Amino acid sequence: MLETQAFGLPWLSQLQLLWPWVYALLPLPWLIRRYTPEAHPAGHAALRAPHLAPLLASLPSVHGGRGGNLWLASVAWLLLLTAAARPQWVGEPVDLGVSGRDLVLAVDISGSMKEVDFLIGDQAVTRLDAVKQVAGEFIERRAGDRLGLILFGDKAYVQTPLSFDRATVNQLLQEAAIGLAGERTAIGDAIGLAVKRLRELNNPHRVLILLTDGANTAGEVQPEPAAALAAKEGLTIYTIGIGADEAYVPTLFGMRRVNPSAELDEGMLRRIAEQTGGQFFRARDSKELEQIYNLLDRLEPQIKDNVRFRPVSALYFWPLGLALLFGGVLLIQAIRGRVA
Repeated sequence: MLETQAFGLPWLSQLQLLWPWVYALLPLPWLIRRYTPEAHPAGHAALRAPHLAPLLASLPSVHGGRGGNLWLASVAWLLLLTAAARPQWVGEPVDLGVSGRDLVLAVDISGSMKEVDFLIGDQAVTRLDAVKQVAGEFIERRAGDRLGLILFGDKAYVQTPLSFDRATVNQLLQEAAIGLAGERTAIGDAIGLAVKRLRELNNPHRVLILLTDGANTAGEVQPEPAAALAAKEGLTIYTIGIGADEAYVPTLFGMRRVNPSAELDEGMLRRIAEQTGGQFFRARDSKELEQIYNLLDRLEPQIKDNVRFRPVSALYFWPLGLALLFGGVLLIQAIRGRVA
Protein backbone atom coordinates (compact mmCIF):
# COMPACT_ATOMS: atom_id res chain seq x y z
CA MET A 1 0.00 0.00 0.00
CA LEU A 2 1.39 3.38 -1.03
CA GLU A 3 0.31 6.61 0.60
CA THR A 4 0.87 9.84 -1.30
CA GLN A 5 2.92 12.61 0.25
CA ALA A 6 1.40 15.96 1.10
CA PHE A 7 3.73 18.22 -0.94
CA GLY A 8 2.21 21.20 0.80
CA LEU A 9 -1.36 19.95 0.23
CA PRO A 10 -2.59 18.19 3.42
CA TRP A 11 -5.50 16.48 1.68
CA LEU A 12 -3.11 14.49 -0.53
CA SER A 13 -2.04 12.48 2.50
CA GLN A 14 -5.52 10.93 2.53
CA LEU A 15 -5.00 9.41 -0.93
CA GLN A 16 -3.39 5.99 -1.20
CA LEU A 17 -2.83 3.28 -3.79
CA LEU A 18 -3.53 -0.28 -2.69
CA TRP A 19 -1.63 -1.94 -5.57
CA PRO A 20 1.03 0.58 -6.74
CA TRP A 21 3.08 -2.21 -8.40
CA VAL A 22 0.58 -2.11 -11.28
CA TYR A 23 2.53 0.87 -12.67
CA ALA A 24 5.30 -1.58 -13.62
CA LEU A 25 3.09 -2.32 -16.66
CA LEU A 26 3.39 1.27 -17.88
CA PRO A 27 5.83 0.47 -20.78
CA LEU A 28 3.79 -2.56 -21.92
CA PRO A 29 2.12 -0.85 -24.98
CA TRP A 30 5.52 0.45 -26.20
CA LEU A 31 7.06 -3.03 -25.83
CA ILE A 32 4.20 -4.63 -27.78
CA ARG A 33 4.50 -2.06 -30.57
CA ARG A 34 8.28 -2.33 -30.61
CA TYR A 35 8.61 -6.11 -30.76
CA THR A 36 5.49 -7.28 -32.64
CA PRO A 37 4.73 -6.77 -36.34
CA GLU A 38 1.77 -4.72 -37.52
CA ALA A 39 -1.39 -6.71 -38.11
CA HIS A 40 -2.27 -4.92 -41.39
CA PRO A 41 -0.02 -2.87 -43.61
CA ALA A 42 -1.13 0.69 -44.02
CA GLY A 43 -2.03 2.18 -47.36
CA HIS A 44 -5.70 1.76 -48.04
CA ALA A 45 -8.97 1.67 -46.15
CA ALA A 46 -10.15 -1.71 -45.00
CA LEU A 47 -13.82 -0.76 -45.33
CA ARG A 48 -15.69 1.63 -47.56
CA ALA A 49 -19.07 2.79 -46.32
CA PRO A 50 -19.96 6.24 -47.72
CA HIS A 51 -23.38 6.20 -46.04
CA LEU A 52 -21.69 6.34 -42.58
CA ALA A 53 -19.72 9.47 -43.35
CA PRO A 54 -22.39 11.98 -42.19
CA LEU A 55 -22.79 10.11 -38.89
CA LEU A 56 -19.09 9.93 -38.19
CA ALA A 57 -18.66 13.58 -39.10
CA SER A 58 -21.01 14.51 -36.26
CA LEU A 59 -19.00 12.57 -33.63
CA PRO A 60 -16.25 14.23 -31.56
CA SER A 61 -12.73 14.18 -32.89
CA VAL A 62 -9.24 14.80 -31.58
CA HIS A 63 -7.16 17.25 -33.61
CA GLY A 64 -3.48 16.81 -34.02
CA GLY A 65 -3.41 13.70 -36.22
CA ARG A 66 -1.32 10.79 -35.17
CA GLY A 67 0.43 12.73 -32.41
CA GLY A 68 -2.88 13.70 -30.80
CA ASN A 69 -4.13 10.11 -30.87
CA LEU A 70 -0.88 8.86 -29.39
CA TRP A 71 -1.13 11.37 -26.57
CA LEU A 72 -4.76 10.41 -25.90
CA ALA A 73 -3.94 6.70 -25.93
CA SER A 74 -1.09 7.26 -23.47
CA VAL A 75 -3.36 9.15 -21.09
CA ALA A 76 -6.04 6.42 -21.37
CA TRP A 77 -3.45 3.71 -20.58
CA LEU A 78 -2.18 5.68 -17.59
CA LEU A 79 -5.75 6.07 -16.32
CA LEU A 80 -6.40 2.34 -16.71
CA LEU A 81 -3.31 1.57 -14.66
CA THR A 82 -4.38 4.10 -12.03
CA ALA A 83 -7.79 2.41 -11.77
CA ALA A 84 -6.11 -1.01 -11.49
CA ALA A 85 -3.85 0.34 -8.71
CA ARG A 86 -7.05 0.78 -6.64
CA PRO A 87 -6.86 4.40 -5.47
CA GLN A 88 -8.61 5.02 -2.15
CA TRP A 89 -9.60 7.99 -0.06
CA VAL A 90 -8.90 7.43 3.64
CA GLY A 91 -11.17 9.50 5.86
CA GLU A 92 -10.46 11.11 9.20
CA PRO A 93 -10.14 8.71 12.19
CA VAL A 94 -13.44 7.84 13.90
CA ASP A 95 -13.57 6.63 17.50
CA LEU A 96 -15.48 3.37 17.95
CA GLY A 97 -16.83 2.57 21.40
CA VAL A 98 -16.55 -1.15 22.07
CA SER A 99 -17.34 -2.41 25.55
CA GLY A 100 -16.81 -6.12 24.92
CA ARG A 101 -20.00 -6.98 26.82
CA ASP A 102 -22.45 -9.65 25.63
CA LEU A 103 -25.97 -8.81 26.79
CA VAL A 104 -29.13 -10.84 26.13
CA LEU A 105 -32.70 -9.66 26.70
CA ALA A 106 -35.20 -12.44 27.48
CA VAL A 107 -38.76 -11.09 27.10
CA ASP A 108 -41.93 -12.89 28.15
CA ILE A 109 -44.56 -12.90 25.34
CA SER A 110 -47.01 -15.29 27.02
CA GLY A 111 -50.73 -14.62 27.08
CA SER A 112 -50.66 -12.68 30.37
CA MET A 113 -48.52 -9.95 28.74
CA LYS A 114 -51.67 -8.64 27.02
CA GLU A 115 -52.92 -7.29 30.38
CA VAL A 116 -53.60 -3.56 30.01
CA ASP A 117 -52.28 -2.07 33.27
CA PHE A 118 -49.53 0.30 32.04
CA LEU A 119 -49.70 3.87 30.83
CA ILE A 120 -47.53 5.53 28.17
CA GLY A 121 -48.41 9.19 28.40
CA ASP A 122 -52.17 9.18 28.91
CA GLN A 123 -52.78 6.03 26.92
CA ALA A 124 -53.38 2.63 28.50
CA VAL A 125 -51.22 -0.06 26.90
CA THR A 126 -50.43 -3.72 27.38
CA ARG A 127 -47.45 -4.87 29.40
CA LEU A 128 -45.65 -5.96 26.25
CA ASP A 129 -46.17 -2.56 24.61
CA ALA A 130 -44.66 -0.88 27.68
CA VAL A 131 -41.68 -3.24 27.52
CA LYS A 132 -41.19 -2.47 23.83
CA GLN A 133 -41.20 1.26 24.49
CA VAL A 134 -38.76 1.29 27.41
CA ALA A 135 -36.53 -1.64 26.41
CA GLY A 136 -36.24 -0.19 22.91
CA GLU A 137 -34.74 3.00 24.33
CA PHE A 138 -32.43 0.90 26.50
CA ILE A 139 -31.21 -1.02 23.43
CA GLU A 140 -30.44 2.20 21.57
CA ARG A 141 -28.18 3.30 24.44
CA ARG A 142 -26.11 0.10 24.41
CA ALA A 143 -23.44 1.37 22.03
CA GLY A 144 -20.48 -1.02 22.01
CA ASP A 145 -22.39 -4.02 23.40
CA ARG A 146 -23.30 -7.14 21.49
CA LEU A 147 -27.02 -7.65 22.00
CA GLY A 148 -29.22 -10.71 21.64
CA LEU A 149 -32.97 -11.23 22.03
CA ILE A 150 -34.78 -14.28 23.39
CA LEU A 151 -38.58 -14.51 23.37
CA PHE A 152 -40.36 -17.10 25.47
CA GLY A 153 -43.83 -18.48 26.15
CA ASP A 154 -44.47 -22.24 26.22
CA LYS A 155 -40.97 -22.52 24.78
CA ALA A 156 -38.02 -20.18 24.40
CA TYR A 157 -36.36 -19.33 21.12
CA VAL A 158 -33.66 -16.98 19.90
CA GLN A 159 -35.19 -14.10 17.99
CA THR A 160 -31.87 -12.33 17.41
CA PRO A 161 -28.37 -13.82 17.87
CA LEU A 162 -25.71 -11.65 19.45
CA SER A 163 -24.99 -8.67 17.22
CA PHE A 164 -23.72 -5.09 17.28
CA ASP A 165 -26.69 -4.18 15.08
CA ARG A 166 -28.86 -2.45 17.69
CA ALA A 167 -31.38 -1.25 15.09
CA THR A 168 -32.20 -4.81 14.02
CA VAL A 169 -32.47 -6.08 17.60
CA ASN A 170 -34.85 -3.24 18.45
CA GLN A 171 -36.91 -3.78 15.30
CA LEU A 172 -37.39 -7.48 16.04
CA LEU A 173 -38.38 -6.65 19.61
CA GLN A 174 -41.00 -4.22 18.30
CA GLU A 175 -42.36 -6.95 16.00
CA ALA A 176 -42.82 -9.47 18.84
CA ALA A 177 -46.46 -10.55 19.28
CA ILE A 178 -48.24 -11.86 22.36
CA GLY A 179 -48.94 -15.58 22.22
CA LEU A 180 -46.52 -16.21 19.37
CA ALA A 181 -44.63 -18.72 21.53
CA GLY A 182 -47.69 -19.99 23.42
CA GLU A 183 -49.82 -18.87 26.34
CA ARG A 184 -47.76 -20.21 29.26
CA THR A 185 -44.35 -19.16 30.66
CA ALA A 186 -41.13 -21.17 30.37
CA ILE A 187 -38.71 -19.10 32.46
CA GLY A 188 -36.27 -21.96 33.06
CA ASP A 189 -36.03 -22.69 29.35
CA ALA A 190 -35.26 -19.03 28.61
CA ILE A 191 -32.39 -19.04 31.11
CA GLY A 192 -31.07 -22.36 29.81
CA LEU A 193 -31.14 -21.10 26.22
CA ALA A 194 -29.25 -17.94 27.21
CA VAL A 195 -26.61 -20.03 28.99
CA LYS A 196 -26.25 -22.24 25.92
CA ARG A 197 -25.78 -19.26 23.62
CA LEU A 198 -23.32 -17.42 25.86
CA ARG A 199 -21.21 -20.24 27.29
CA GLU A 200 -19.19 -20.74 24.08
CA LEU A 201 -18.07 -17.11 23.83
CA ASN A 202 -15.41 -17.11 26.58
CA ASN A 203 -16.33 -13.55 27.55
CA PRO A 204 -16.26 -12.52 31.24
CA HIS A 205 -18.85 -9.73 30.67
CA ARG A 206 -22.02 -11.75 30.04
CA VAL A 207 -25.39 -10.45 31.19
CA LEU A 208 -28.98 -11.70 30.90
CA ILE A 209 -31.90 -9.36 31.58
CA LEU A 210 -35.01 -11.49 32.08
CA LEU A 211 -38.40 -9.81 32.06
CA THR A 212 -41.62 -11.61 32.97
CA ASP A 213 -45.01 -11.04 34.60
CA GLY A 214 -45.71 -14.55 35.86
CA ALA A 215 -44.39 -17.78 37.29
CA ASN A 216 -42.76 -20.74 35.60
CA THR A 217 -45.67 -22.77 34.20
CA ALA A 218 -44.07 -24.55 31.23
CA GLY A 219 -40.80 -25.82 29.84
CA GLU A 220 -38.44 -28.70 30.45
CA VAL A 221 -36.02 -26.88 32.82
CA GLN A 222 -36.88 -25.45 36.22
CA PRO A 223 -35.69 -21.84 36.79
CA GLU A 224 -33.51 -22.34 39.85
CA PRO A 225 -31.42 -25.25 38.47
CA ALA A 226 -31.03 -23.19 35.29
CA ALA A 227 -29.86 -20.24 37.39
CA ALA A 228 -27.34 -22.47 39.17
CA LEU A 229 -25.92 -23.47 35.80
CA ALA A 230 -25.80 -19.79 34.78
CA ALA A 231 -23.89 -18.92 37.95
CA LYS A 232 -21.42 -21.73 37.24
CA GLU A 233 -20.86 -20.34 33.74
CA GLY A 234 -20.32 -16.80 35.05
CA LEU A 235 -23.56 -15.38 33.62
CA THR A 236 -25.09 -12.52 35.61
CA ILE A 237 -28.91 -12.38 35.56
CA TYR A 238 -31.02 -9.32 36.30
CA THR A 239 -34.69 -10.18 36.69
CA ILE A 240 -37.60 -7.77 36.26
CA GLY A 241 -41.12 -8.58 37.40
CA ILE A 242 -43.70 -6.39 35.69
CA GLY A 243 -47.36 -5.70 36.28
CA ALA A 244 -49.44 -3.37 38.44
CA ASP A 245 -50.24 -4.29 42.06
CA GLU A 246 -53.82 -3.12 41.85
CA ALA A 247 -56.51 -2.40 39.34
CA TYR A 248 -60.27 -1.80 39.46
CA VAL A 249 -62.71 -3.81 37.37
CA PRO A 250 -66.45 -3.19 37.00
CA THR A 251 -68.88 -5.74 38.51
CA LEU A 252 -72.61 -5.89 39.11
CA PHE A 253 -72.00 -4.37 42.54
CA GLY A 254 -69.68 -1.57 41.43
CA MET A 255 -65.90 -1.38 41.03
CA ARG A 256 -63.86 -4.15 42.58
CA ARG A 257 -60.16 -3.96 43.43
CA VAL A 258 -57.99 -6.78 42.05
CA ASN A 259 -54.29 -7.63 41.88
CA PRO A 260 -53.32 -8.17 38.21
CA SER A 261 -49.91 -9.50 39.32
CA ALA A 262 -51.17 -12.20 41.65
CA GLU A 263 -49.40 -14.90 39.61
CA LEU A 264 -46.02 -13.14 39.61
CA ASP A 265 -43.49 -15.25 41.50
CA GLU A 266 -41.30 -12.52 42.99
CA GLY A 267 -39.50 -14.93 45.31
CA MET A 268 -38.31 -17.09 42.43
CA LEU A 269 -37.10 -14.08 40.42
CA ARG A 270 -35.28 -12.73 43.46
CA ARG A 271 -33.52 -16.05 44.08
CA ILE A 272 -32.45 -16.32 40.44
CA ALA A 273 -30.88 -12.85 40.53
CA GLU A 274 -29.13 -13.37 43.88
CA GLN A 275 -27.79 -16.76 42.83
CA THR A 276 -26.01 -15.26 39.80
CA GLY A 277 -24.81 -11.99 41.36
CA GLY A 278 -27.54 -9.87 39.77
CA GLN A 279 -30.54 -8.01 41.18
CA PHE A 280 -34.31 -8.30 41.14
CA PHE A 281 -36.44 -5.29 40.18
CA ARG A 282 -40.18 -4.69 40.40
CA ALA A 283 -41.84 -2.59 37.70
CA ARG A 284 -45.43 -1.65 38.50
CA ASP A 285 -45.75 1.03 35.84
CA SER A 286 -43.90 2.52 32.87
CA LYS A 287 -42.08 5.04 35.04
CA GLU A 288 -40.66 2.34 37.31
CA LEU A 289 -39.70 0.25 34.29
CA GLU A 290 -37.80 3.19 32.80
CA GLN A 291 -36.04 3.82 36.11
CA ILE A 292 -34.96 0.18 36.21
CA TYR A 293 -33.35 0.38 32.78
CA ASN A 294 -31.63 3.62 33.77
CA LEU A 295 -30.28 1.85 36.85
CA LEU A 296 -29.08 -1.04 34.67
CA ASP A 297 -27.08 1.49 32.66
CA ARG A 298 -25.20 2.31 35.86
CA LEU A 299 -24.90 -1.28 37.08
CA GLU A 300 -23.58 -2.41 33.69
CA PRO A 301 -21.56 0.64 32.57
CA GLN A 302 -20.39 0.99 29.01
CA ILE A 303 -16.65 0.33 29.19
CA LYS A 304 -15.08 2.09 26.24
CA ASP A 305 -11.95 0.79 24.53
CA ASN A 306 -9.77 3.14 22.46
CA VAL A 307 -10.56 1.67 19.07
CA ARG A 308 -10.15 3.97 16.07
CA PHE A 309 -11.41 3.41 12.56
CA ARG A 310 -10.60 5.27 9.34
CA PRO A 311 -13.34 4.94 6.69
CA VAL A 312 -12.06 4.09 3.23
CA SER A 313 -13.80 5.02 -0.04
CA ALA A 314 -12.83 3.47 -3.37
CA LEU A 315 -11.97 5.92 -6.19
CA TYR A 316 -11.10 3.55 -9.04
CA PHE A 317 -14.28 4.33 -11.01
CA TRP A 318 -13.13 7.91 -11.75
CA PRO A 319 -9.96 7.03 -13.71
CA LEU A 320 -11.71 3.99 -15.20
CA GLY A 321 -14.56 6.12 -16.49
CA LEU A 322 -12.18 8.65 -18.06
CA ALA A 323 -10.12 5.85 -19.62
CA LEU A 324 -13.25 4.38 -21.22
CA LEU A 325 -14.25 7.83 -22.48
CA PHE A 326 -10.85 8.44 -24.09
CA GLY A 327 -10.87 4.91 -25.50
CA GLY A 328 -14.24 5.59 -27.10
CA VAL A 329 -12.88 8.74 -28.75
CA LEU A 330 -9.91 6.77 -30.10
CA LEU A 331 -12.26 4.09 -31.44
CA ILE A 332 -14.31 6.73 -33.27
CA GLN A 333 -11.14 8.16 -34.75
CA ALA A 334 -10.05 4.72 -35.96
CA ILE A 335 -13.45 4.03 -37.56
CA ARG A 336 -13.47 7.45 -39.22
CA GLY A 337 -10.07 6.74 -40.73
CA ARG A 338 -11.21 3.41 -42.22
CA VAL A 339 -14.64 4.42 -43.51
CA ALA A 340 -14.71 6.32 -46.75
